[in-house]
Amino acid sequence: MAAPRLSFSNVTALAPMVRVGTLPMRLLALDYGADVVYCEELIDLKMVQCQRVVNDVLQTVDFVAPDDRVMFRTCEREKDRVVFQMGTADPDRALAVARLVEKDVAAVDVNMGCPKEYSTKGGMGAALLSDPEKIEAVSSSSDTAWPSLLRHPEEEERPRHPVHCDYIQAVARAVSIPVIANGGSLDLVKTNADVAEFRAACGASSVMLARAAMWNASVFSSRGPLPVETVMEDYLRYAIRYDNNAFNTKYCLCQMLRDKVESVLGKQVQASQTNAEISEAYGLQAFYQQTQDELQARRDASQGGGQPERPVMDGDVTTMAVRFERREYPPQITPKMFLLEWSRKEKLEQPQYDTVQRSQDRSFQSTVTVAGRKYRSSLWEKSKKFAEQASAIVCLRTLGVPEGRIGEGESGLVCKRKREGRADGPAGADRRKRPHVASVPEETQSNGGPGAV
Repeated sequence: MAAPRLSFSNVTALAPMVRVGTLPMRLLALDYGADVVYCEELIDLKMVQCQRVVNDVLQTVDFVAPDDRVMFRTCEREKDRVVFQMGTADPDRALAVARLVEKDVAAVDVNMGCPKEYSTKGGMGAALLSDPEKIEAVSSSSDTAWPSLLRHPEEEERPRHPVHCDYIQAVARAVSIPVIANGGSLDLVKTNADVAEFRAACGASSVMLARAAMWNASVFSSRGPLPVETVMEDYLRYAIRYDNNAFNTKYCLCQMLRDKVESVLGKQVQASQTNAEISEAYGLQAFYQQTQDELQARRDASQGGGQPERPVMDGDVTTMAVRFERREYPPQITPKMFLLEWSRKEKLEQPQYDTVQRSQDRSFQSTVTVAGRKYRSSLWEKSKKFAEQASAIVCLRTLGVPEGRIGEGESGLVCKRKREGRADGPAGADRRKRPHVASVPEETQSNGGPGAV
């Protein structure tokens, strides 16, 4: 049975916006009341090279490029309401991309309105309007490849220009297909209550919101706009939940901050390099850590976390299902340190680590080479450092060499001072950092003593 076609009558939609229309923003718009959400424009030449990957950890479907970048990420929640917008000027590529994504989106939209040079110089966007034959070829390349095809040509106007409701009204009267009115974010549409008036003024079937939604997605809510601080936190939770690219997260938050981008919060967001750091700026560290723990549990389950810790050969690599747990080792002691000391003791070359990152969930896996043999954990880790430690554990356990865990006892591989770490407490650590204090007479350490100045 064919999936029902998406209706474009009497709907309010999130417009396609470059760098903004990623999964967190689309889900946020749906939460607040949007009927339809568009992804950012994605170019056919890049998408046609992608592979469709089911991401069990994030519970998403990812379209992954050859360089492991996730070009498009979607999930079950938006499946019946997300429109995939494509930049194309080639009927064959358009068909190939439509067939690639058709099971995961509600409709495919071909951009025929963008006037920017990067789009028009390739014959895409507004350039298509001057080539009716190509438009016909693209739109008729298949009746089954996409549930719906929209055309929304735009005049060469920029965001600073006022919206022409009379132009849209004239178009709506002249055609029999649904017309979606876009614009008005600067003057006509401030809240959800303004949407109906804008639709009526344009005589359009539906309304599409871009900048008004980018600044505050609760514009879709019939209960009135929420404080932008609340909207930003809701957005950030989705960004964390779906492992959104940190620089994309930062960009979207800065658009919401608008004139407050140079505030203390704005500067902290701009300085952040990871979603963890952004979470700290908004006081969401606990949510971030809880989410990371949940995602790690899913990784373990998908990787067979119950596998026995015994060596298994994978080609020329010895593997074990082990994970590096920091709490199992004393301060300043790590398996990598023990492996390095053991290699020196045996007069071997220094261990060499080769680490790869998995694009779907940005997990890491490392292979260490020692004495010409390779060792690797079959489990993926959340960071490169942890992945290297896990591979060192596999090597040490396979060789029967101590790895430095608490309770192992003295091995002689690491000097006693490092093994003790901070066992003597903060005071001892302070003495090690400032040995000169011990040589000063006790009375001179008091502000009132003979040596005071």
